[in-house]
Amino acid sequence: MKRGFFITGTDTGIGKTWATVALMNYFKIRGKTVVGMKPVATGCKKTETVLKNEDALLLQYHSSIKLDYQQINSYSFLEPVSPHLATYDNEVNLDKIKKDFDYLKTQADIVLVEGVGGWLVPLNKHQDNVEMLAKKIQLPVIMVVGIRLGCINHALLTYQAIKASGVVCVGWLAMTIDPNMLKINENIKTIQQAIDTPLLGCLPYLETADFKLLASKITFN
Repeated sequence: MKRGFFITGTDTGIGKTWATVALMNYFKIRGKTVVGMKPVATGCKKTETVLKNEDALLLQYHSSIKLDYQQINSYSFLEPVSPHLATYDNEVNLDKIKKDFDYLKTQADIVLVEGVGGWLVPLNKHQDNVEMLAKKIQLPVIMVVGIRLGCINHALLTYQAIKASGVVCVGWLAMTIDPNMLKINENIKTIQQAIDTPLLGCLPYLETADFKLLASKITFN
């Protein structure tokens, strides 16, 4: 049976993309074909033909099969703002995202879908990440926690919101983004004891990405 996961985070800029690519490598090492998808991306750059997002390009590069950029990133916006503020005349349509996702499901064993921003970020004027998950692509969630000052509060609030939405959270990843944070291990342990979903891995702070190293820190049952 083909599997997929939705990767959400406790905030924007906390390492969701690196965590997603680490997961892609984890599954590929175990003989699975994997594709990554970032349905909605803001803060994109203009190319000769379309807007492209560096995170979506990274997912495209690490996918097991060659895919067109538009198949990885359904909606791209220039401004680095919440999607519902960036859309203008191109509002995010969840039916289109579902169609693109359904195609990707036919191409690989596992599809990893990276969300935009945090759990409750609005995608358009009426719908958010939860709407996309619960009513459209129906994937279990992996939560990425950016380990920095305030991470305990952010992790617990995000996890409570995920549970309240009725979506299954299969585990979480601790992504260290502040190497100078005091008591990193103690913070991770506090979160681990406070939420009832398994810790899938502690991903260390790296100046330069090493996705095989990050993948080696993941344990997924």
